[in-house]
Amino acid sequence: MKNLLLFLFLSFSGILFAQNTISGKITDSDGQPIPSASVTVEEAGKDAIIAYSITNSKGEYKVTFTTAVPNLDLKIKAFNQKPFLKSVSNSTQTSNFSLESQATEIKEVKIKTRMITKKGDTISYDLKAFENKSDRSLADVLKKIPGIEVNPDGSVLYQGEPINKFYVNGKDLMEGAYGSINNALPKDAVQKVEVLENHQPVKILQDKVPSQNAALNVVLKKSVTMTGRGEVGAGFADPFAYNVKLTPMFFGQKVQYVVNYKTNNNGESVENDGNLLSFGNRFEGRRGNVSQNNWIGVEKADTPNLPEKRYLFNNVHYLAANFLTNIDKDKQWELKGNASYTNNAISRDYLEQTTNLQTNTAFATTISNKLYTDKLKGELIFTKNAKKGFFKNTTTFSQFWNGDRAEVSRNSQRVGLQAASESVNSPTSSFQNSLSTIIPWKEKMVNLMSYINYQDDAQSLEFTPASYANVFPTNADKLQQDFKLKTFEANHSVNLGFSAKNWTFTPEVGFDYNYNLLNTQLLGYNNKGLFGFPSTYTNDLKFTTAKPYAQLGVNYKSDSWQLYSNFPVNFNSIKADDPRTNVSKDLNKVTFEPNAFAQYSFASFWKASFFGNLNYNFGSIQDTYAGYLLTNPNFINAVAANTPISESISKSAGPRIEYRNPLNNLFFNIRYNYSTNKSNVIATPLVDAIGRIITNYIEQDNSSTSNNESVEVGKYFPKFKTNASINASNNKSLSDQFQNNLFYKSERNSQNVGFKFNNAYFSWVSVDFNFTKSWTDQNTILGGNIKSTGYNHNLTTAFYPLENNIITFNWDQINSGQGNINYKNPFYDIAYQYTWAKKKIDFEVKWLNIANRKVFERFDNNPTLPSFTRIQLRPTQVMFTVKFNFK
Repeated sequence: MKNLLLFLFLSFSGILFAQNTISGKITDSDGQPIPSASVTVEEAGKDAIIAYSITNSKGEYKVTFTTAVPNLDLKIKAFNQKPFLKSVSNSTQTSNFSLESQATEIKEVKIKTRMITKKGDTISYDLKAFENKSDRSLADVLKKIPGIEVNPDGSVLYQGEPINKFYVNGKDLMEGAYGSINNALPKDAVQKVEVLENHQPVKILQDKVPSQNAALNVVLKKSVTMTGRGEVGAGFADPFAYNVKLTPMFFGQKVQYVVNYKTNNNGESVENDGNLLSFGNRFEGRRGNVSQNNWIGVEKADTPNLPEKRYLFNNVHYLAANFLTNIDKDKQWELKGNASYTNNAISRDYLEQTTNLQTNTAFATTISNKLYTDKLKGELIFTKNAKKGFFKNTTTFSQFWNGDRAEVSRNSQRVGLQAASESVNSPTSSFQNSLSTIIPWKEKMVNLMSYINYQDDAQSLEFTPASYANVFPTNADKLQQDFKLKTFEANHSVNLGFSAKNWTFTPEVGFDYNYNLLNTQLLGYNNKGLFGFPSTYTNDLKFTTAKPYAQLGVNYKSDSWQLYSNFPVNFNSIKADDPRTNVSKDLNKVTFEPNAFAQYSFASFWKASFFGNLNYNFGSIQDTYAGYLLTNPNFINAVAANTPISESISKSAGPRIEYRNPLNNLFFNIRYNYSTNKSNVIATPLVDAIGRIITNYIEQDNSSTSNNESVEVGKYFPKFKTNASINASNNKSLSDQFQNNLFYKSERNSQNVGFKFNNAYFSWVSVDFNFTKSWTDQNTILGGNIKSTGYNHNLTTAFYPLENNIITFNWDQINSGQGNINYKNPFYDIAYQYTWAKKKIDFEVKWLNIANRKVFERFDNNPTLPSFTRIQLRPTQVMFTVKFNFK
């Protein structure tokens, strides 16, 4: 608690001084207003800017600042006007100024735009200032901009938080699935990138309901742009490698579209281009990444903490199309459609050597997988987003035809060698419809929201021999675990919004309903045919939740303050019923679950914020069924029929300080998060002598707490064309665990330090380097004190020996260690690229994994099951690729 109070004191000490404002109007000698004049407040006698403002079209300005300095310099500059300087006191005041004309004869003009500019809540970045000669796509350049991060999946973070919208010329074509544009939009087509801070995407709610998230708007050089990127490649490897990427794009004033076809077997999971990376605003309705309810499956090989291109053996085809058009002359109504199809096959090989400390038994497991994905998705969206009304209806359909295979062998000291062939088929059908509309009613707003979801999952797991499971006294030769789950969900609500001055109040009532029907059975096959197992291996469970609720939203927005809060009262009713397994459970409880976010902006560049929430979570169908379920041949799961429906209470809170100054290209943020969770039910996994796991759930009070502090600082040095950032975090968690009939506390302390650096100062070379270093200290009564370390870095150096020639060297280093055991995994790549400048075509030859590392090695000192793993990697390969723009 002392550390928390100290952190809060240091975080908010900057706002203890009084905030003052200087405002007024600036005119010329004829009394005409002067727009676009810069007004800066500086320390007296120094060149240190405290705050600044730009006059509007009426010549009006307003500068808000916080400082303890008693006297300040107010400087005004405008084109064709004589600069003005006045000494002012540190107080709120109104000052109007009339500038003298001063014509200047200009002999030579050099136009140089600012690389970062700020106007209101919009920060604009000139991409030309940050790009390297080797950059081709928008994502390549975004990675170098201070305050912005780009994850491997293409998602964008601003000040450490995900963006809520990704626009191109102000239009949201991709509806959150923007990875394909980010990775394939040529940088040469982009004029600038705008960060819209505190962005409220629903126009009728702007200035009424604030937002804590930022959005990204990509402004193209032309209002009508046909563009896109393409790649065609082939390689020498085992097997023969190929790679095709074709992403044409069109961005017009009324129509936008992106078509995306990608196929490869060289280790790139392009099917993730269709994933939603941002989810907008709750008033837009409900959207999410559709996924299967995969309860059962084959045993799967583990994956290493490496870039996918190092270990992924795939054969993927991905086709997607996104389309947007305005369907009325006023351009208020938009029709969006998107469809995608994925066909993917993945191979994995894996070896694990494990020691069970509870039984002092060693065993080795090898797994060879074939994982198949077959998925079709379609979506249709109607939207009207105007100042006088909002409407959005999203209809989504998805169909999966997935199937996985596994060949597994396990050799233990007690049982000897066992082997199994495993397969699972898992078709899924899914349908969702989300509707949200906001209708103005006099001075109020009425918001209606409706969400319907239906999903049908059917999975069937088969494996031979039946004795491999080693948990059933049976004479079966083969076992088959069947699973069916039908889910229906409906959420409906209505709220009324009304404003008073800077306040907006939104009372809301709603009803959430969820119905689940679970059917499972275990079947056996032998030479006499098919037979079933007792009812203890069968589930016929009906699980329903009903939650009427009422809540009040309280929002406030002014020049300096933003408040977003909800105060819901939920009437929770949960019922689980299965006569076969004697399950008859119900829970009725009224809960109050408030949440709030407050933000204070001061001194032009600073923001201080605080969030807090309280949530109740109740048991789901996953921890309510009582019949044994073989989730894979090595794992059996069940819940005792008399175990109550679980209840957990989670609380989280924390402050944050942000600073972003485009005048000196400096960005940083400091944050602290505290969270706690208390529950009445705990999982009790039991590991047998050969590593098989049986998990039950019992009634037992348990809790967990977590404290996390983090800081991130980014700075761009224009003189040296260098962007550098550093981040650090510290996390301490304490949780109750129950394993092998032992109830104990597990304490985990971890620290991470990261550094990112890119430099393009020299014309003949550019450098991109980033690393992360981690330390973990875990303490339990089972395994004692376990200390581990990790280190990852990526170094990419591009040399430009001749015009249109690039030689690139890449070095990935992944190290891990526990105690005296350390594993180092270096990977090296080299590439040569020649650019046919006239046609903007790149010819590239790349040699991947030069050292031909074939396995990844890792040691995990788990408290109960310390293990050593070896995972097969992709061999060395040489790829020849042609890259081009579509226009």
